[in-house]
Amino acid sequence: MYFVCRWREESPFSKRVVTLPDATTLDWFRRGWGRANPQGWIESELGDDVYGLDSIFEEAGERHLPPPETLDDLRGLLNEHLYVEGDDDGTFIRLGDGALRVRTDDDEVDLAYYFVEEAAAVASPDRLAFLLHDTWPLPVDVAAPDAIFDHGVPVRSVRIAPPGPETVFSVRLGWGSHDADRTLDLAGAIAFPGLALPDLAARLRAVDAPGARRWPHDAQLLRALVAPDETDAGAALERYVRLSGYDPSPVSWELASAHHAIHPEVMRLLAPQPSIGSLVRSDPHIAQVARYIDDFFGFDQWFLFDTRWAAAHAALARSLLRYAAHWDPYDDATAE
Repeated sequence: MYFVCRWREESPFSKRVVTLPDATTLDWFRRGWGRANPQGWIESELGDDVYGLDSIFEEAGERHLPPPETLDDLRGLLNEHLYVEGDDDGTFIRLGDGALRVRTDDDEVDLAYYFVEEAAAVASPDRLAFLLHDTWPLPVDVAAPDAIFDHGVPVRSVRIAPPGPETVFSVRLGWGSHDADRTLDLAGAIAFPGLALPDLAARLRAVDAPGARRWPHDAQLLRALVAPDETDAGAALERYVRLSGYDPSPVSWELASAHHAIHPEVMRLLAPQPSIGSLVRSDPHIAQVARYIDDFFGFDQWFLFDTRWAAAHAALARSLLRYAAHWDPYDDATAE
């Protein structure tokens, strides 16, 4: 079984992945029931603190609650005694499909944590492959030029090319979003239909219409990071890691639509070198960065990939797109 904490982790993917010896989520909670020091046990089991998780064990000890015998018992105990913040609708604790998914916040950012049974991981790689992936970087091999990839996940389309068989996907994972109110109220990845990754930079640069100011924020930021006459979108992400702060954006870019006006705005924000600890990998069909922000936020990430990469790693690609669309990988929104 696996435990994953999606939080301010000191890892390139901003998540902690731990392998546990238990077969089921129920087994793990039963093994922890009655511990004299729940917080210490959780830290030793899961590698560090998990915000609020100790609350159910503390309550069990104080109230002398018997350990759960069934999954329904555990569900009831979690709903009654597990501390989560911001759960106004009662939807932040979800147990089923071989996985426990919990969302809360630490008063600074949202976070989510997961217990995933091995059978669930094997049965649902399209949902869970990226969640369980903890090795930097993502693989870079690609499929043949005529490969097909059907993502089946909600995305936001920005059309800057004629229709075609390929698509570029942009996934930026971070701590501040202009397109959502909270960290885990996710807006979804951006798709650029009709393009392969080697074509993206020129197409972005060529758009000077005022309509670009209505694009999703990350599409505007990516366009601003592309340099004049540049053909490699990966170079734009190499500039991204030279930006500082958890929400890097030029303050005046919404006043201009021409590329030659917005690119200098973002260039003025760049540090001479990437922050120490940032990671960059640029290949023809996938570019990926983990930008180190500071010792509080840790990293954020940006991935650009196209159909050829996605077709070679379909489960990883779909689960990454799902990771950008909803905090719960089992949430079944219909793709647009």
